[in-house]
Amino acid sequence: MIHIRRSEARGHANHGWLDSRHTFSFGDYYDPQHMHFRSLRVINEDMIAPGSGFPTHPHRDMEILTYVVSGAVAHKDTSGGQGIIRPGQLQHMSAGKGVQHSEFNASPSELLHLLQIWILPEEKGLPPRYRDLDLAPLPSQGGLTLGASHDGKDGSLQISQDVQLWIGHLDENESVVYLLAPSRAVWVQLISGRMVVNGEDLAAGDAAAVNSEKEVRIHASHAAHFLLFDLA
Repeated sequence: MIHIRRSEARGHANHGWLDSRHTFSFGDYYDPQHMHFRSLRVINEDMIAPGSGFPTHPHRDMEILTYVVSGAVAHKDTSGGQGIIRPGQLQHMSAGKGVQHSEFNASPSELLHLLQIWILPEEKGLPPRYRDLDLAPLPSQGGLTLGASHDGKDGSLQISQDVQLWIGHLDENESVVYLLAPSRAVWVQLISGRMVVNGEDLAAGDAAAVNSEKEVRIHASHAAHFLLFDLA
């Protein structure tokens, strides 16, 4: 079974300095049909103006991943985590029992394009922690690179939930088949390009939720950049 979430159906908030698309209910955007997908709670695609961002604010009991598409984000939090995250890197902050952080566009002139991801943790009240990761040295399997996982395998970021986050890059006319274990599901979020997922066409910003299938068949009709979440 496959459900397509079209880009234009997402929630939209434009604050001038921030132009954001919400895959799931977030802030003032509420859609009871799209609250979350298993433990995947938030996918916000944000465009942040130069020098702008989110001042220090609190989070708790959430696994937060930030993936930069273009530009650079400056992060600082009260657990001691800080860094400048650029394309080709992935950032993880486990908010745990409570943390405060800020995120700003690190450039005074370039637009920042990122995806912020929230995953519900398997346990509440964990100690906050932070890590960022350069994805380039990690092994790739058919155009897929494992960026985050429950056990931190293959050098990926270790997160407190039974989720695997794969970063996908396929050239035009390349394909990959992702095998699904029983009872697991996949969410595919297309960042750029065009592709076909289990027979369904996706354009940039579209997503596909795949349940009760043995495999996810992905074919890039144009060069494609995407995220694939394998969820318990």
